[in-house]
Amino acid sequence: MPIKGNQFKANTFRDKNADNASGRSASNRQQQEKREYLPRFDLQDGRAVKIIGLFFVILSLYFLIAFTSYLFTWQDDQSYVIDANGGWSNLFKTAEELKNSGVTIPVVQNWLGKFGALLSHQFIYEWFGIASFLFVLAFFIIGYRLLFKVKILSISKTLAYSFFFLLFISLTLGFVHAFWSESPHYIEGEFGYWSNRLLNAQIGSAGVAGLIAFAGLTILIIAYNIDFKLPERKREEHIEPDIPENIEVVRENRSEPVEFSLPNKPNVNNERRAQNVTLRPNRFEEKEEEEEVVAPVVLSPLATNLPITPVAPVTPVATPPLVVEQVAEEEKVEPAFTVAKSEEEIKSDDLIEQFGKYDPTLDLSGYKKPHLDLLENYGSSKISVNAEELEANKNKIVETLNHYNIEIDKIKATIGPTVTLYEIIPAPGVRISKIKNLEDDIALSLAALGIRIIAPMPGKGTIGIEVPNQHPEMVAMRSVLGTEKWSQTTMDLPIALGKTISNEVYIADLAKMPHLLVAGATGQGKSVGINAILVSLLYSKHPAELKFVLVDPKKVELTLFNKIERHFLAKLPGEADAIITDTKKVINTLNSLCIEMDQRYDLLKDAQVRNLREYNDKFIKRKLNPNNGHRFLPFIVLVVDEFADLMMTAGKEVETPIARLAQLARAIGIHLVLATQRPSVNIITGTIKANFPARLAFRVLSKIDSRTILDSGGADQLIGRGDMLLATGSDLIRLQCAFVDTPEVDRISDYIGNQRGYSEAYQLPEYVDENGEGTKMDFDPNERDKFFEEAARLIVMHQQGSTSLIQRKLKLGYNRAGRIIDQLEAAGIVGPFEGSKAREVLYPDEYSLEQFLNGMNDKD
Repeated sequence: MPIKGNQFKANTFRDKNADNASGRSASNRQQQEKREYLPRFDLQDGRAVKIIGLFFVILSLYFLIAFTSYLFTWQDDQSYVIDANGGWSNLFKTAEELKNSGVTIPVVQNWLGKFGALLSHQFIYEWFGIASFLFVLAFFIIGYRLLFKVKILSISKTLAYSFFFLLFISLTLGFVHAFWSESPHYIEGEFGYWSNRLLNAQIGSAGVAGLIAFAGLTILIIAYNIDFKLPERKREEHIEPDIPENIEVVRENRSEPVEFSLPNKPNVNNERRAQNVTLRPNRFEEKEEEEEVVAPVVLSPLATNLPITPVAPVTPVATPPLVVEQVAEEEKVEPAFTVAKSEEEIKSDDLIEQFGKYDPTLDLSGYKKPHLDLLENYGSSKISVNAEELEANKNKIVETLNHYNIEIDKIKATIGPTVTLYEIIPAPGVRISKIKNLEDDIALSLAALGIRIIAPMPGKGTIGIEVPNQHPEMVAMRSVLGTEKWSQTTMDLPIALGKTISNEVYIADLAKMPHLLVAGATGQGKSVGINAILVSLLYSKHPAELKFVLVDPKKVELTLFNKIERHFLAKLPGEADAIITDTKKVINTLNSLCIEMDQRYDLLKDAQVRNLREYNDKFIKRKLNPNNGHRFLPFIVLVVDEFADLMMTAGKEVETPIARLAQLARAIGIHLVLATQRPSVNIITGTIKANFPARLAFRVLSKIDSRTILDSGGADQLIGRGDMLLATGSDLIRLQCAFVDTPEVDRISDYIGNQRGYSEAYQLPEYVDENGEGTKMDFDPNERDKFFEEAARLIVMHQQGSTSLIQRKLKLGYNRAGRIIDQLEAAGIVGPFEGSKAREVLYPDEYSLEQFLNGMNDKD
């Protein structure tokens, strides 16, 4: 039977936001934008908290000065502050009015004037006496915590203890004042004085003293949990009396109860559950009914040598008395437990204590990450889908299936920003392939573009039909980056890709992908997706933690990022542009990244770690010596905007280093993002696909292209405009890409570029290709490096011509070591570059080298 309309369930129906109506005037929008850019000032703002903290600190200092002054000037100000002469009403009286009221001149001697005299008199004399100084302490702790974000004491405990001691000290001083009448009355205040008189009349002086002692001991127990246990006398031995033979000896059992679960009892309604019953296990086996039942006697736990076994009744015989030795209860002194540290850890702790942990961001400590106001606000992120549209689509799906005698039991809808997912549960006996074959028929009945059937849905017993919305919603990057999920992420390289079909923000970790392959036809949102990835990383990382290598054969897509060259970009030494557009320079850059990869693996090997995170953590804790070539290693992300053009012009020269980086570079923090608009098998080869488990597919034009990029269909049924499929292993997720427009990227680049950056872009290792072209420097014997001869002797002695050897042994930077190795090659001491292999050393021993160096020096 066809399903009725009232059985249809939709997750959410929302109306469109009234702010997006066409009748909204331009002036109202301008006023709204001005209000958005005005600084907010509320309790959640850090400025308000600091102002409150500053107020409490100043208030505590004011109270301290006023109270301290009162201890010396209270007699002089007595005639001014007492209620009989006006008290607080004197605060606004003139000197003439005070003189007429009988108050002597000078009026006030308190260091803080009239208000200080009245305030201190009120707190000290009228209320709590000198215990009022606790207000100074409480106000200062609260203010210091709010102002400087430093916790001296817990605010809740400070208030609780201050309130207790305020009453306790006032009451105690009032009790003392009763026996020492010469003390000034302000010592205990009115509260202490009258409380003692009241209590003394009710319980007497002894009762008041006991009450004060009880309160003092109570606070000690609460604060320190003091023990009132008296020491016990030691007894050498203890003799137990004779125990009759028909009495069973059992040690007292103080073990915790053991829980057992009873099995479920059958019930026709199947509504009862298993109950957990707590039982104490029986320590003895059950006795036969014929045996005599004996009563157990529980002895003291001190009798540790008594056997814990059941005793059966036997024939009475003469037995000697049972002697049990007393074990004295003495506190066992636990031996000191320390964890031995290696010399490396001890040295690291000393360096951290002296200098603190290494901070890679210290060079650009004033750097500020981009803020959300740089991104456009494209309105509300709420999805509004017409209920009539949902009902009509549901009816058409059900009607189409009924035409082919396919019955369904249930259908529900999940509304997304671009498409709505209709999940159906077919009736028993319906073949899934029968529904899958009706994809085109359902698309025809709905008159919609890009119907996609998921049969069955992974992890669910349903069949999914994705239908595009008539009015898809734009997913703005600002709405994604402004969520709590983004602000609380702990990923190494988080990228905000957009929102899922259920309108949830989707954030992926590029460091765990570890490489991403992006493909899609022209104009389907591929370049916007690349910008979304780059913007996400710019919003999450500091320039010291991340570097980009940008390759743009089209020369127009990534040019906006030129402004952040001194902050986030990496390039070859001597290159003018950080964004690479020439194919030959791309090959040199890729091979340079391979050298960087090999160099990083050498550092990881020396540090005895397995990945970049462990290495940087060890370097931050100062366990690695920079003099040995160690340095903080940032992540490097290689972004190629049009990979097909490189494959067409360079072929194997590009594919080989790309494949090598994809295979090995994950552990050392080099990650690849390759984008192409031509996902054919000659562009995305099997070697590349094997090393790119994460693929991002925008709309393509044929099923063959979809299978090439995703190894499955579906990308040809997308609707475009940022609609995409993300394949991560076995999962296939449909997303709406976050939109980042060109003006937004321009503002972000300007914001970063206008801040202080490094002196130059991050320098990649120098590379010399097989033909001798590349970044090699011309060698002039008169301009050779001062470490030239020492490096030559070092290489000949080890018979290993590598840059890393010079760097480690001579404690030089990698770039300088690379220039020295180029000079050695030009001088004929080492052979040409051979990829990842060490260069050939052309001199067999140090004697022949010294002859060559002497001849070179003679020519000079």
